[in-house]
Amino acid sequence: MLPFRGTAATIDGLAPWARTDTQRMQSFFVTGTDTGAGKTFASGTLLHALRGRNLRAVGMKPVASGCERTAGGWRNEDALALLAASDPRPPYADLNPYALPEPLAPEIAAREAGVTLALPTIVAAYQRLQALADVVVVEGVGGWAAPLSASLDQVDVVRALRLPVVLVVGMRLGCLNHARLTARAIRADGADLIGWIANEVDPEMARRDENFELLKARIDAPCWGRLAHCAPADPAAMAGRVVLPG
Repeated sequence: MLPFRGTAATIDGLAPWARTDTQRMQSFFVTGTDTGAGKTFASGTLLHALRGRNLRAVGMKPVASGCERTAGGWRNEDALALLAASDPRPPYADLNPYALPEPLAPEIAAREAGVTLALPTIVAAYQRLQALADVVVVEGVGGWAAPLSASLDQVDVVRALRLPVVLVVGMRLGCLNHARLTARAIRADGADLIGWIANEVDPEMARRDENFELLKARIDAPCWGRLAHCAPADPAAMAGRVVLPG
């Protein structure tokens, strides 16, 4: 894997680390400081930015809990958002191989559904997405340490897919602690933290700029950008308004 050499936040900044010897953009795994940090919003923004570089970019949500039954089967809101941001648009079953009905921790939701989460199923779906796209943006569930099952953690998915990690920091009170602990945990698990994104989930956060600067000084990875709070969320618009650090 090539190291990151840019100053980061835009896809122009991604290009140096993201190319292999064959000049193929490298896919990556998106995790968050906790549930509600804005992983889906950030992932959608990155998909639109990648597409702006004329790259085929598709999202993936290997495991999603909290789904609604449709004519096509169980569907998850976050997975559908990734599907809408993808081009080309893959089959839903590949983008979200495990759609668990109950809005619970994946381990509990899978047990409720009588489903056993299996790494080979996730790997096979990812490989099919790889065949369609230049870049696959794989979104995790909850925070980094949220387990998928009694025997499967998110780092197992990262290892199996051989992906570097991007951390989404939900900008709100407590984010300094959550971000530093998560960054340490990612590296302690042997994963490659290649960047982070500040997502302003709390528009009323006090001293937002100061907290952002403290995070930049303490997270040993380049900041890819700072996503402003917007309601309703519009990742396509945000892709063109990423703020470069420093």
